[in-house]
Amino acid sequence: MRNIYILIFALFCMQCVSKKETPIVQNDTEQQQSEISEDSLLNLVQYQTFQYFWEGAEPTSGLARERLHMDNEYPHEGPEIITSGGSGFGLMAILVGVERGFITREQAFERYTKIVNFLEKADKFHGVFPHWWNGETGKIVPFSKKDDGGDLVETAFLAQGLLCVRQYFKDGTAEEKALAERINKLWEGIEWDWHTRGGENVLYWHWSPNNAWDMNFAVHGYNECLIMYVMAAASPTHSIKPEVYHEGWAMNGKIKTDRKYLGYETVLDHYETNDSPVGPLFWAHYSYLGLDPRNLKDQYADYWKLNQNHVLIHYQHCVDNPHHYKGYGENCWGLTSSYSIKGYAGHRPDEDLGVISPTAALSSFPYTPKESMQFLKFLYTEADSLVGEYGPYDAFSLQDDWYLPRYLAIDQGPIPVMIENYRTGLLWDLFMSCPEVQTGLDKLGFEETKTAGK
Repeated sequence: MRNIYILIFALFCMQCVSKKETPIVQNDTEQQQSEISEDSLLNLVQYQTFQYFWEGAEPTSGLARERLHMDNEYPHEGPEIITSGGSGFGLMAILVGVERGFITREQAFERYTKIVNFLEKADKFHGVFPHWWNGETGKIVPFSKKDDGGDLVETAFLAQGLLCVRQYFKDGTAEEKALAERINKLWEGIEWDWHTRGGENVLYWHWSPNNAWDMNFAVHGYNECLIMYVMAAASPTHSIKPEVYHEGWAMNGKIKTDRKYLGYETVLDHYETNDSPVGPLFWAHYSYLGLDPRNLKDQYADYWKLNQNHVLIHYQHCVDNPHHYKGYGENCWGLTSSYSIKGYAGHRPDEDLGVISPTAALSSFPYTPKESMQFLKFLYTEADSLVGEYGPYDAFSLQDDWYLPRYLAIDQGPIPVMIENYRTGLLWDLFMSCPEVQTGLDKLGFEETKTAGK
């Protein structure tokens, strides 16, 4: 356990920050910066974002609400809607909470028991979880008109978290071992091979009993979905053939590219962005909450280089600031999919609306610790109205003096997890300790390289 008094000190220093919801003001706070240590700031932002998944969880299921709007305005889905993928991130964030001393191991066990009780009874399709449920009933809430069945990508994110929890408790008390075994049954029940649509060498994102394969979304790289292929190969019960990865995801090698952007190699073709040089930054986060990129390499990429360059491209874009947006620079950077002035948008260098998403820089701590710390200090000492009860609000624009006091699970979740991976490697160690994961990586041709990572 880390020293809880560091957290208390940070919370005391920043108590005014966590409650403000006034127009964006940038103040001269050099004294504050000197008084608050970097370690305290990391503790604070981890504590606040962890609380989204602890205090802010949907009470019946214990899982993560899709969104929390502190202004209580919900134009579409309300707070009863829970997300499978964001909940996977939340499962990992709760482990951070235990290790950082925010909650006890016993409290976490009780919450995980509630969650597993819910998942065992909630709607599933060939063992695959939907994108959304109603947290009060466990019934699917369609994500879109035809997206009313299993979502394999969101399932991969949830399964990634579940396996970390299994590994954490598998050698514990009799009760903890029993919980780990229940998690194992959920994991083994996921029919990854069903999503090859009858044996094609590619994975399809969606299937539903009402619309079958009508969504017709074959998942080709590169995007946020690498973890889905690794999990599908790792399954001890419903595994895919290596050809599904190499011919489907990697497109028979076409996933590789020698393109450079802003001086950095992009390594893989960011396929889903339609010839964009790079995608939004969540692509460097979601698959790598558990999957350790530091020593990860296959015939297509060195995954540390891939992700670090991806982040550095975004950072350099904001420093260069070709659109001359107010505030952009070394201390204020990071583009990813988030809320924006024009609704939800996939921000990236060639689709830059002048909106900064805090999760982009904060979840990139493993790749760019100096640059991410500069942003963290800026956020908590120069733009304090952008931080609320559950950490940084989802997005803001200094150019347009815009923000909303609103949160999204998929953006808050990577923050405490990736910061913890930067600090201790906790979730990377847990996930990579799964024997099935190692089997799956071997099956797909991954290897370790001593030159990758820090």
